[in-house]
Amino acid sequence: MPKIRKVVSTVWYNKENYHALRNVFPEADFVYVNFYDKEKLAQEARDADVAILLGDVDDCLLGQNTLKWVACDHAGLNGSARDEVFAKDFIVTGAAGRSAPVLAEHAVYFMLQHCYHTKELLAAQAAGHWGVDGSNTWKGLYGRKAGIVGMGNNGRMLAERLHAFGMDIYAFDKFPVRGMDYIRHRFAGSDGDSIDTLLAECDFIILTLALTDETYHMFDAEAFRKMKKDAFLINIARGGIVDTNALLEALRSGEIGGAGLDVLEEEPLPQGHPLWTMQQVYITPHTTPQVPDRAKRSIEIIRENKRRFEAGEPMLNVLKESDRFGSSDQKSGFAKLTNSGLSKEQIEKLPLDKYLGERGWSDPSEWNYVD
Repeated sequence: MPKIRKVVSTVWYNKENYHALRNVFPEADFVYVNFYDKEKLAQEARDADVAILLGDVDDCLLGQNTLKWVACDHAGLNGSARDEVFAKDFIVTGAAGRSAPVLAEHAVYFMLQHCYHTKELLAAQAAGHWGVDGSNTWKGLYGRKAGIVGMGNNGRMLAERLHAFGMDIYAFDKFPVRGMDYIRHRFAGSDGDSIDTLLAECDFIILTLALTDETYHMFDAEAFRKMKKDAFLINIARGGIVDTNALLEALRSGEIGGAGLDVLEEEPLPQGHPLWTMQQVYITPHTTPQVPDRAKRSIEIIRENKRRFEAGEPMLNVLKESDRFGSSDQKSGFAKLTNSGLSKEQIEKLPLDKYLGERGWSDPSEWNYVD
């Protein structure tokens, strides 16, 4: 049974959650390091067994150290799925599933925005106009076809909710979809199935899959040509899955009916970008309302993975070779902040609580003790 003797952490938790995390490893030394202090992080990792990180696997952890497990406290691991990380002899895990319920809500939010023509209704309200031309032709969600691409935690949560709306669900995943008997249309890449039927028949297409070399620009000009003219695309996964230029052309030409985008290839989306002003496009800035106690959900994943690590059992949310992503230099999570290139002094001057949330502590001794 492997023994965890030292843990180093950079996550941005409040006092209560850090105390809970610290007590997941009661017998280990537990060291906190500011995420931007790369020199100290590398130093503390030299004799550590576990690193728990705010963002992706830091380059400073790719040198000489004793790490056996690195836990990244976010869902998408594409920023860590690079050659130099796979070359290291440690396990990398993520926090997939912790926000799945509200990510499913986020997709529904985009769908309802489209169904209810929210922009037009708000403009009419602001102008004091009763009614909107063409509203008698609008359709709700009931009885319509929804295609979910990626049936992991987020996809399954979304399917449950769309089933409750009375939608006809089409599901595509790399591997066969198990359970959820109400899904009548199932497609698995490993069985040789194509995504073409889903593209051709669905009114809504929702992306909930991981970004890998295999899925990079999966939605390109050819994919948009196969979709219905009034189809609405929703991306709550990763921006790189969609070719932005191809999406723009499909929207401009009327090849598809619209899009709801929480993630884009370039974030933040530059001012003046055509997507901002398209009537049929809804954008949120890569932000989803939090589930209650999101950090606690992460801690429970780490707790279970700690048990599995020590028991020699397969761990949850493990980075796999099939997740490899080298198609671009995109990174996920807090990569733009954690790998910004700013000095410690520059980052310390930033309003980090504004970006990352209130911590409510200044000295790790406030939470770094075992019950």
